Amino acid sequence: MKKLVISIILLFSILQFGISLLNPFGPTIFPVAPILGEKVKGEVGISIELWKNLDEVVSKVSSNYSKFVVLPITTAANIYSSGVDIKLVGVHEWKVFYLIANEDFKDLSSLKGKTVYSAHGRGQTVDVLLRYLLVQNGLKPDVDVKFAYAAPQEIVALFKSKKINFAALPEPFVSMCLDSGKIVLDFQQEWNKISNSSLGIPIAGLFVVGKITEFENVINDVERTFKKSVEYANSHIDEALEITSKYLPIPSAILKKSLERTTFKYIPINECKNEVHNFLKTMHELYPEGIPQVPDEGFYLK
Repeated sequence: MKKLVISIILLFSILQFGISLLNPFGPTIFPVAPILGEKVKGEVGISIELWKNLDEVVSKVSSNYSKFVVLPITTAANIYSSGVDIKLVGVHEWKVFYLIANEDFKDLSSLKGKTVYSAHGRGQTVDVLLRYLLVQNGLKPDVDVKFAYAAPQEIVALFKSKKINFAALPEPFVSMCLDSGKIVLDFQQEWNKISNSSLGIPIAGLFVVGKITEFENVINDVERTFKKSVEYANSHIDEALEITSKYLPIPSAILKKSLERTTFKYIPINECKNEVHNFLKTMHELYPEGIPQVPDEGFYLK
């Protein structure tokens, strides 16, 4: 009886005061821009809080700071494997990563003896994927090819000033570099060749944290609102970009151009679970340092 009363009080609080959603600062502002701009609303009010680095969000998720969070799939898998109660509701980002260069590049063997910069830190999606592709091509990560990490804006500045020659980045930061270099590898195409996937890479998705899983109606409402937001952004690009540019200090023209190489499409986990599991299983088998453990069924919202 006591647990029921507590649950009712918690549910009432959620409905009355709303709920927070942690979302990455960067290109993934675009699909939640309609929520930020109050163009899309649900029964449950959603407050978007932007996180800027993996250490920050991992700490917040581990401490049950927020009930909903948008995370890279690889990061979330490792958080789950560490014992944190987190479940994948659906995937909404499938295409965003590219390798850019301002010197000659024929194939991945061209990276031998080079350093590749990527955003934020070790363990994020493009870091794990590039390490996997290097292994596939007979190169040893951190031995044959060095890795360095920095904020994406810093990488853009270094690349444009020719202080670095290779970077694995998401859009729109790729578009910001194209006046100083070119795209030499599409990570999504490489993954599709390996996996026979037609969707691309399950890059990021919506997760629930902790006991909120007891409130199916709340999760369903937040998921519906999130899905509507992604769809609204895709069908009202200029409007969504105007909202995005208030938070992300990148010209709207560059953001719009970057969308030509970006795919945001919300797919609930019951329709893409095999894609996610195959991705994580493949990463684990060929690069276990990046994904030490493949999540079990508890990682996926039932």
